[in-house]
Amino acid sequence: MQMLWTLMGVGSAVVVTVLPGAAAPVESRDVTRIARQPHLLTITVPASANLGSTFPGSSISRQLGEVQVSDKRAGQNTVWTATVAASDFTTPGGGAARQISRSQFSYWSGPATRTTGSGTRVPGQATSAQAQNLGVPRTAFAKTSGNGANVTTWQPTLIVTVPAAAVGGTYTGTITHSVA
Repeated sequence: MQMLWTLMGVGSAVVVTVLPGAAAPVESRDVTRIARQPHLLTITVPASANLGSTFPGSSISRQLGEVQVSDKRAGQNTVWTATVAASDFTTPGGGAARQISRSQFSYWSGPATRTTGSGTRVPGQATSAQAQNLGVPRTAFAKTSGNGANVTTWQPTLIVTVPAAAVGGTYTGTITHSVA
């Protein structure tokens, strides 16, 4: 019997639902804001995203929505690095068939979709061919030069490889963007 996967959410909390047949939508509601100096360097992520449905043993790829770094520091050489990380995803009951390892998730930032202010912005993974698994934290985007206030926005893509042995259930975990 094949199980249909429905993958929902983005932001700090991400939920993956695995049920026989079509699955009901599940959303996360969280925005990550981490600042080097209070309210001067922030990152904002979508509250939720529908990643679609697929079957165990296959992969699915969806954009997560806009991620934005806002840097209101007015000093010289206002550089920053945004990082993305993931936790393992699990469903109640324990065991390997009830876990999706964070290394099964790949991420690519794509190019900046919108920028303001001066400076050089560098995507962590400019194309899908450069997607990196989230088994370890990765650079999502960086501003490597420039002065003054700036904003950078991108629309990352998450690729999930669903284990063939996965059992039905609601899988929860965390995708976290941070900036420093």
